[in-house]
Amino acid sequence: VQLQASGGGLVQAGGSLRLSCAASGRAFGSMGWFRQAPGKERAFVAAFRSGGTTYYTDSVKGRFTVSRDNAKNTAYLQMNSLKPEDTAVYYCAASPKVYASRRGYYTEANYDYWGQGTQVTVSS
Repeated sequence: VQLQASGGGLVQAGGSLRLSCAASGRAFGSMGWFRQAPGKERAFVAAFRSGGTTYYTDSVKGRFTVSRDNAKNTAYLQMNSLKPEDTAVYYCAASPKVYASRRGYYTEANYDYWGQGTQVTVSS
């Protein structure tokens, strides 16, 4: 099982990026995105649950959109109106399970597989 994240880069504040996470080896019930800013712990950003339910941390609501292409077994994170505080290494993660509550998606330990991380830098 492998997760391959891509799409990071350098963008000016207000710009957009789309991250992709291609999963191979099996299908997943849940796919999530986390980020780790310099000097901070890794934190939840967004998740997609089979069936279409999505979850977001408050700071990205209205700006980021998580989606999934089941045919390609790929998750996406569309990031619009980017801010300098969005600068971080972004990680995709996946689990074969689905969780009954939002808290399940915020919890790193619930994800069995992780991508390698992709750097997003937003300049002011």
